[in-house]
Amino acid sequence: PRTNWDIVGIYFFRLNTCSMEKRVLFFMSTVCISHSVAVLFKHYQHLDHFNYNHQMGEMADPIQFKDEGNKYFQAGDMDKAIEFYTKAIKSCKDKKVLAIIYRNRSACFLKKESYANAASDATKAIDVDAADVKALFRRCQALEKLGKLDMAFKDVQRCSTIEPKNKTFLETLRRLGAEIQAKTSFSTDSRVQNMFDILLDEESDKEKKEKAANNLVVLAREDAGAERIFQNNGVALLLDLLGTGKVEMVLAAIRTFAGMCTGHKARVRARERRNSIMAVDNEEIALATSDLFQCVNDSLTGGDRRIYGKEEAMVLDAGKDLKSILMALLDMLINKKVSGYGRDQALNLLSRNVPRKNKKDTDHSKTLFTIDHGLKKILKVCGQIPELPDQLPMTENTQLIASVLLNKLWDDLRCDPERDNYREVCDEYIKGKFDPNDMDKNIHAINALSGLLQGPFEVGNQLVGRQGIMEMMVALCGSEREVDQMVAVEALIHSSTKLSRASFIITNGVSLLKDVYKKTKNEKIKIRSLVGLCKLGSAGGDDYSMRQFAEGSTEKLAKQCRKWLCNTAMDTRTRKWAIEGLAYLTQDADVKDEFVEDEPALKAMFDLAKSKDKTILYAVACTLVNCTNCYEKKDFLPELVQLAKFSKQHVPEQHPKDKKDFIQKRVKKLLKGGIISALSVMVKADNTLLTDQTKEMLSRVFLALADDIKDRGTICAQGGGKALIPLALEGTAIGKVRAAHALAKIASSCNPEIAFPGERIYEVVRPLVSLLQPEREGVENYEALLSLTNLAGLNDKLRVKILKEKALPEIEQYMFEDHDHIRLAATECMCNLVTCKEVQDRYMEDGNDRLKLLVLLCSEEDEKLQRAAAGALAMLTAANKKLCTKMTLVTLQWMEILQRLILHDQPQIQHRGLVIVYNMLNSDDNELAKKLIESEILEILSVIGKGMNNPKRQIVIDVARTCLTKAMDLGLIKPFTTPS
Repeated sequence: PRTNWDIVGIYFFRLNTCSMEKRVLFFMSTVCISHSVAVLFKHYQHLDHFNYNHQMGEMADPIQFKDEGNKYFQAGDMDKAIEFYTKAIKSCKDKKVLAIIYRNRSACFLKKESYANAASDATKAIDVDAADVKALFRRCQALEKLGKLDMAFKDVQRCSTIEPKNKTFLETLRRLGAEIQAKTSFSTDSRVQNMFDILLDEESDKEKKEKAANNLVVLAREDAGAERIFQNNGVALLLDLLGTGKVEMVLAAIRTFAGMCTGHKARVRARERRNSIMAVDNEEIALATSDLFQCVNDSLTGGDRRIYGKEEAMVLDAGKDLKSILMALLDMLINKKVSGYGRDQALNLLSRNVPRKNKKDTDHSKTLFTIDHGLKKILKVCGQIPELPDQLPMTENTQLIASVLLNKLWDDLRCDPERDNYREVCDEYIKGKFDPNDMDKNIHAINALSGLLQGPFEVGNQLVGRQGIMEMMVALCGSEREVDQMVAVEALIHSSTKLSRASFIITNGVSLLKDVYKKTKNEKIKIRSLVGLCKLGSAGGDDYSMRQFAEGSTEKLAKQCRKWLCNTAMDTRTRKWAIEGLAYLTQDADVKDEFVEDEPALKAMFDLAKSKDKTILYAVACTLVNCTNCYEKKDFLPELVQLAKFSKQHVPEQHPKDKKDFIQKRVKKLLKGGIISALSVMVKADNTLLTDQTKEMLSRVFLALADDIKDRGTICAQGGGKALIPLALEGTAIGKVRAAHALAKIASSCNPEIAFPGERIYEVVRPLVSLLQPEREGVENYEALLSLTNLAGLNDKLRVKILKEKALPEIEQYMFEDHDHIRLAATECMCNLVTCKEVQDRYMEDGNDRLKLLVLLCSEEDEKLQRAAAGALAMLTAANKKLCTKMTLVTLQWMEILQRLILHDQPQIQHRGLVIVYNMLNSDDNELAKKLIESEILEILSVIGKGMNNPKRQIVIDVARTCLTKAMDLGLIKPFTTPS
């Protein structure tokens, strides 16, 4: 140790660089050297606080300046206090002290009502310490005086968070909240009134009025703005806007109504003239009014679960309102004053809100009410024939939307008596329309029957079997009126879906359809007749042994369909029937091959799929399912096939071109033809037309396209990943599984951040987790685990999302799986998840074999499995030191397994084993560390650590040396020394 005089010598050396003043003070202090070295330190350290101020002629100590400032502040002399605080700020270099001085000067500025300076000084103090309550509250006071209430509110809110029991903070928080609310209300009032003044002013120009109307829409989306509009006689003004007849003004008024009604039961009662608005012959207005109806319905039923103000629950009994809305929609269906767009939206609203969304819900009273009061009205819409006079206004989609509604109502029924009533109503309506003296009524009945055949086929098929109906269809085909022929041919097409019914028509109607096809000059009838022949020709499905027509006939029919499909001069509705024909004919493999080779035909079909007419979706989806062979196939045991042949039973035969290599070639052609972009557009179609069955078929097609790993990049690049997400979340159970499996294929082999950019990547987790159920196929489990592994390796947020979806128990379960690939995938996924605290806690729990399984997996022969298990164990033991000790208790073989890891040939596995050893040495368990060093592990570490530097194994050598260094630090081994 140094003596006092040694220290004095050091200080003499330092004084060479000191100012004269410091030297004088130092020599004066040496008279006390015998007292203690601490005295010398005190004097010297005191020197550092001084700085001679040549201008003022005095010592500049910031602490003294601060103290002087405090004295003047207490005396009430704010100017002098600010002067000394300013001197202190100029001379102070300690950030913490500087923050205190700024905070004090802020208090002075508050007293002097210099609020901008007060806020500025408080901010500088907060920049040093964000939890400085005094500075926060002083800035709050200054900001309040400056009129910045929102910013002041945030500061006092932080203060109350830090000191939740401080009454001053709580009172200020309450007072500022009330002031902000009052100010917001006043501001909203003035804005609403301003908008009203502009709209009511007849001299305001058109552009200004439109802008004011759109501003009302924005205001109505805020609860305060909506209430002000409602209270300020806004309903009457909005009704006046509706009466202007100007599209922009009407749309703004409707959207404002929608904002006012959202989540508020009391306001929805002001709904005058809604029905007449939706009846307007303008698609945009009809759609906006439909959204308004939906807002009203959600507000009354509680379908909108967002939290609104206190008044949202004022109206308790909404039954009468809901009933009146339902009756209004049903009345719109048969009102001739309602436009086609309005009728479509009325049907859409019924489809969306009447049938139960969840079959577990026991209440289906709305469905029963609709059947009793509106089923005949829906059938009337189905039976409309636009070519005849005095018909209801229709769009191209109306009849199909009505058929979808009929099907949803039928599916929502729960028991046989309810279904019998449905059939009786339909039967009564169809029979009531037949009239020998009025052909228009007859074709109306047949067209309504076609609607049933496209909807609840079971009901329509039963009605077709009634005496006289099939004969009526055949008779209409021979009529001289083209409209009769068209309706009859369409009915024949829809009624021949079942093979038994098709057999009847093949016997009685094929020759008739051929005659109609040859004789008629109307292209619309010709193409429908051809589709009828196509459907009958494909009645045997993909069974190669059950061809209905002569060899080559189906190819000729398909060629004609492709010709019509490519004819852009024909209207879309007629060309749609060409795709209907191909949807049947593509069950023949020869037709499939020819179709995918015809690039113009493929392009024409994809262009139609992207068009405005969405009635084509189902036919396109059927065609693509056939071309990719992704329909449900029955697997027959070879023994049963032999038995069937022996007993002379029919056995389905596969077409030679339906084998895997042919299917893959067709898939490549479809990808080249732009199928992904077409599918992406189809998925975005209106929910009513995009039925669950259509979604399922699209999911099947996506899965078939993603089968080859080389094609998945193309699917991602063209937006296929984005299109798959809604298919995996909505639709039939089978459809959701197929879409989720396609997502798994993409996420397992492509970079998920590229395939699902942005926040969309988090939407993929739930469908993937749904594939981990035990009832799913092994390949679905495997690819889902691979995908989750990739996602879990990206960031903490995704790992947390996987855990929130309750995937962890399923992943753990698959780590016990006998199948090698599934067990490996599950272990790799767990390796990426162990960084989460929740997972680490599960491994610390007693009474389970999780940790034991992980240790035992490290001894498996599969090197990939060893690497994954050892990696998980290395991260777990690093995160929680207690697991190092627990690892030695779960199995007696732990030492042997650990030695095997650190002796492994693969550097990656060896590195993980050495990390586990280091974690155990660093676990604060001296007995465990001693046990490791006393074993053969020390010798292994020594051999590895003495190895020559090698770039390929350097990381292993470095970790081994680190382990030896740790052992030396613990005193378990001594450094090697050579004798002198």
